[in-house]
Amino acid sequence: MRRPRFPGPAVAVALLVVAVALFCALFSWLIVPDATEQDLTLGITYPGPGHPLGTDDLGRDVLQLLIAGARTAVLGALAVSAGSMLIGNLTGLPAGYLGGWADGLAMRWADLMLSVPPLLVAIVVAGVMGGGYGLAIIVLIVLFSPTDARVVRGAVLEQRGRPYVEAARLQNLPAWRIMSRHVWPNIVPVALANTFLNFAYALVSLASLSFLGLGVPPGSPDWGRTLADNKSQLFANPWASVAPGLAIIITAAAVNVVGDWLQERAEERMLAR
Repeated sequence: MRRPRFPGPAVAVALLVVAVALFCALFSWLIVPDATEQDLTLGITYPGPGHPLGTDDLGRDVLQLLIAGARTAVLGALAVSAGSMLIGNLTGLPAGYLGGWADGLAMRWADLMLSVPPLLVAIVVAGVMGGGYGLAIIVLIVLFSPTDARVVRGAVLEQRGRPYVEAARLQNLPAWRIMSRHVWPNIVPVALANTFLNFAYALVSLASLSFLGLGVPPGSPDWGRTLADNKSQLFANPWASVAPGLAIIITAAAVNVVGDWLQERAEERMLAR
């Protein structure tokens, strides 16, 4: 009987970071209900009692903005990665298994979308349409999904010639059943790792759009928006701009570490069957 392999120190820290970010994203409205409350008489202050990370030029507590900003930063990236994974699997799975016109159509669409830089296209589209948080999420889902489709298609092509697929075909099982019940479970580790990678990319991309004023509306708590609002206060209170930047970097790195670990665990479970 195999003993369960526990995560190492790096993975444990990454799991803790992801758990804290997710908790803040889900329950920030309970933890800091008045995160955007202003105190113009207070103004910019250094970290101290009552304000661990100080305040910005509007007298808002930076730590509270950081906690509240996790909602749009994390949940938005989660929506992008989940939507991209769904579209990528729905297109890449039949493209790799069926081939023919399904493969050609899906891959030409992927080639077209991958020929342009996603963030630049998102900036142009959001700028023309007037920006907006929901629009940014939709645009990133459309731009990220071709990568998922190509990754899933490649994994399916590697599985298509395996004996278990041939055995399923000999039983005259319909193609959709073979794809969903036999092939897809064996490519989950690859799809999972790519989804976590997309989460990190989406987190940075959404923060970039908000930094440029094309994401969340002004005054909303968001890591990218907070970084943009306080970039001029770097010498008055460095933490007002450094803290949201660190939150973006640390969370993105932690998600990648957790994604790699989960992929390894999934592959080990499959090999142990």
